[in-house]
Amino acid sequence: MPVDLSRRSEEKEIMDDLDCHGSVVDQTLRELDVINRLLGGNQISISAFKQMVRKQNHEISFADLGCGGGDIMQAMALWTRTKKGKVLFHGIDANPNIVQYAIKNNKDFPEITFSAENILADSFAEKSFDIIHCCLFLHHFTNEELIRLFGQFKSQARLGVIINDLHRHSLAYYSIKWLTSWFSKSTMVKNDSIISVSRGFRKSELEDMLKQAGITTYQLSWKWAFRWKLIF
Repeated sequence: MPVDLSRRSEEKEIMDDLDCHGSVVDQTLRELDVINRLLGGNQISISAFKQMVRKQNHEISFADLGCGGGDIMQAMALWTRTKKGKVLFHGIDANPNIVQYAIKNNKDFPEITFSAENILADSFAEKSFDIIHCCLFLHHFTNEELIRLFGQFKSQARLGVIINDLHRHSLAYYSIKWLTSWFSKSTMVKNDSIISVSRGFRKSELEDMLKQAGITTYQLSWKWAFRWKLIF
């Protein structure tokens, strides 16, 4: 039976369980890094980051929310090392088991630090950064939560916000279902990848949430493979 993608799914992913841990989590994070690099998803965030920091001449604080293994920050840090500026990267994830994996995964990057924190908590709302980045993260939240977060991010980020997330589309759904069934060894990847697509966004949905959050100036563009690049 064809999947109904007319509305965002509310089905939970295995990764939404903040207690999930063990080898399946490590395997999932490794596979997600491979998928994002091979399909070009990481480059969407990296190019936006370069554009945002290129003209800055002061130390920059960068927060990667829902950071996973921190692989995107590694690529950004390697590029930053070739420039005169300095960027302090901070990865935030609500799952402490993922944070422990990320710390080990980034042991050669002293400019990248990590903490386990829920971004819906009041304590996080009080923090500020130059740049806030979210990649394949915001589809885990409801529309109501996203409207709140968009408004919060606008106040928290001094330079800007970079969002890189999924376009909900039948071709994306069945393609990732076939791809992960073919190569993935992670039950979490096989399960969560298609749910992620069904929880992704249509352009009009993002535009409506931004409007409700009071954000009128932004850049929203479609990128391969079935991604939205949003900057405000």
